[in-house]
Amino acid sequence: MKILLTEQRHAALLSHFHLDNAGRFRPWSPGVEPEYHSVSSWEQRLRQRRLEFEQGLSAHFIGMDDAESEILGACSLTNIVRGPFQACHMGYSVGAAHEGRGVMSAIVRRVIDYAFNELRLNRIMANYMPANARSAALLERLGFEKEGYARRYLKINGRWEDHVLTSLVNPQSP
Repeated sequence: MKILLTEQRHAALLSHFHLDNAGRFRPWSPGVEPEYHSVSSWEQRLRQRRLEFEQGLSAHFIGMDDAESEILGACSLTNIVRGPFQACHMGYSVGAAHEGRGVMSAIVRRVIDYAFNELRLNRIMANYMPANARSAALLERLGFEKEGYARRYLKINGRWEDHVLTSLVNPQSP
C-alpha cells in the first residue's frame, strides 16, 4: 500500500471512493448533496486543500493500492493550530471492502508519524460517535486516550450526535 498526500490527480479516484462507500460512511458523516462527490467538486476541493496545506492548516492523506488505481482509505489532519497549542483534529475513513484488514491502522499510524515528526505537533484529537465500535477500537489500539464526552457535538445526517473525545500526545514533546 502507498500512503500519499492528496494531489489534484486524485480527484476522480476520491470521487469514486466516496460514491462507492456512501452507504458505509452515511451513519458517521455529515449529510452532503449528491454533487458534493462529483469529480469537478473534488477538483475544486483539492485546490482548496493544497492552499490549506501550503498555509500549514491541514494535511490530507490517502492509502492506495500499489498500482495507484484504487483508494483504500483516507486520513486527514485539519484545524492545525500553532502557538502554544500545537494540535490538530484527525479524521479517517476506510473503504468497506478493506475494513478489518489493517488498512486504516497502517494509514493512521503513518499520519500520526507525520503529525508528530514532520509537523512537530504536540496533540492529535480524534472524536467518534459512541455507536462506532470499530473507530473506538482503532483509536484505543493506537494509544488514544478518552478525554471526555461531548453532547450534541456534530450534526450528522440532520441530527446532533454525541461524540467521545480522545487525544494522542506526542511522547517526544518537551
